[in-house]
Amino acid sequence: MPHMRKLPRIIIPLFVCVLAFSADWLTDGANPQRTAWQQDENILTTANVGGMKLLWKLKLDNQPRVMHSLFPPLIIERLNTPQGPRQVAIEAGSSDNIYAIDVEKGEVIWKKHFESSFAPPANGRGSPGILCPGGQTATPVIGPGSASGQYTVYAASWDGMLHRLNAANGEDIAPPAKWMPPNGKPYALNLFDNVLYTHTAQSCGGNPNMAYSYDLATNKAGSWGPVGGGMWGRTGPAMSADGTMYTGTGDGQWDPANGIYGSGIVGLKQDPRTKALALADFYGPSNAEFLVKRDLDMQVTPAIFQYKGRELMVDAGKECRIYLMDTKSIGGDDHRTPLYRSPQICNEDYNSASQGIWGSMATWEDAQGTRWVLTPIWGPPHSAFKAPVDYGEVNDGAIVAFRLEDKTGTLTLEPAWLSQNMNRAEPPVIADGIVFAYGNGEDTTQSYPDVGLADTPERRIAGSTHAILYALDAQTGKTLWSSRNQISSWNHWSGLTVANGRVYIGTYDSNLYCFGLN
Repeated sequence: MPHMRKLPRIIIPLFVCVLAFSADWLTDGANPQRTAWQQDENILTTANVGGMKLLWKLKLDNQPRVMHSLFPPLIIERLNTPQGPRQVAIEAGSSDNIYAIDVEKGEVIWKKHFESSFAPPANGRGSPGILCPGGQTATPVIGPGSASGQYTVYAASWDGMLHRLNAANGEDIAPPAKWMPPNGKPYALNLFDNVLYTHTAQSCGGNPNMAYSYDLATNKAGSWGPVGGGMWGRTGPAMSADGTMYTGTGDGQWDPANGIYGSGIVGLKQDPRTKALALADFYGPSNAEFLVKRDLDMQVTPAIFQYKGRELMVDAGKECRIYLMDTKSIGGDDHRTPLYRSPQICNEDYNSASQGIWGSMATWEDAQGTRWVLTPIWGPPHSAFKAPVDYGEVNDGAIVAFRLEDKTGTLTLEPAWLSQNMNRAEPPVIADGIVFAYGNGEDTTQSYPDVGLADTPERRIAGSTHAILYALDAQTGKTLWSSRNQISSWNHWSGLTVANGRVYIGTYDSNLYCFGLN
């Protein structure tokens, strides 16, 4: 354990629980830039987070599909409902379900199930499996309604239809509109400048891996691809200030001369006249060919942020390196030179199933103006990686924090701390000086000594345990609180939500947990 100066004990007045709420969480990853930084939290602090309790646990009737179940809830701080203003969570379930939940009571207000005429094939790529579970696969997004206190929920159902729901009652605001082919696998929806964006992966349903947009003003859909590799960043694409969507591309050849951009990063932009998507920029790591051979996808959602008058972006992949880029030209003149490329942080064995960086990045800026970049890692850190502060041996995963430093015009990411061990650490959320993170408890093993490769849900579900939620000091990485054994199940490809003194996490058994202060 590191030696640290003890902070003075602070007495929190009892009226903290009646402070005015002010925080929404209307999109996966907190904002269109996917920073995972909840900037409006004013209830949970480093001084009181150690007193968090389980406020409620709600069992939903969503049927899990293979290993997928609940997505991170979206939070509307003040929604006008027929019963008056309420703080509401919009929760999506894998079996084409949307729920509205009163977060004060932990009760369902309404439920919407998307009826579909789509019938999946009996076998083949379109049949349910770990990679292609079917059902709803994208976290919805929430936009403003026609008046103050009104909101619209945008969701993509299994049949590729776009749904626009009144958040107050779940009713359709407009008829469902055709957007994407059925039985694909879109990821978390992003809403920017009245346009929806997403991307797909794993060629589910025999569909090519594509990026999609939907212009809400004209009801015109756009697409771009196939990219060559699936685009499967956990929280969908990230948006830059000029409306370019960025996403990592999965396992595929890097051959831009022939329009193939696998194992890299692409930036796509909507044509203002036709509303079609077009390639705006691209980046390929210098060892992209090696990444393809070892199945080390660039499958992470990037995070975009402002720094000293520049718009920067960080991204990563299974190889466990972080890339720092300027959105003016993410790979330089040759499309292969970022501002900074880190040494390997983890995955010394080049394990493509259970090590590396998975999901999405996170970033925030502290009161002193220091820019921080955070990443989850799976497996142990690389033997050559050292952080100035750590909390013991890490074997299964952790959160790693870096400071962005400007050394005479050269930008670098300097390691700051390595958290305690977490069983398959998932993307963190930052709120008021606290890093919320969790180990998902999932069995990620894909091959076994007795049978070799056997990536089946039956084996992995049986081998999974339970998630543990952690609250860390964002400056030091010290654990301030954990849920220990309060969460009884695990999750796959989900995430956290933080808003107004509450932290939410859903699990495979379709339970939604809400932690906070009494």
